[in-house]
Amino acid sequence: MDPSVYQFLSNRPDLVNFIRYNPIWYRYLTRDPNSLREMEKEAKIFYGKTLPQRMERFGNNVQMLNMLAKFAGAMKD
Repeated sequence: MDPSVYQFLSNRPDLVNFIRYNPIWYRYLTRDPNSLREMEKEAKIFYGKTLPQRMERFGNNVQMLNMLAKFAGAMKD
């Protein structure tokens, strides 16, 4: 692996874990060190850090709170 890629990954433990779960990226980065940005995008999707994924999680949390509020209201009666 290219030393600059190795140095970059040593500073990002989340990317190292992503590569361990997806070992095909070892091959991609060895052959083309410039695909590092593409791997970062894939890691964001893998960890759920993209904006649509965060919005969906937030919506699910709001829905859960709404359901709990309705349940608490029903228990009072």
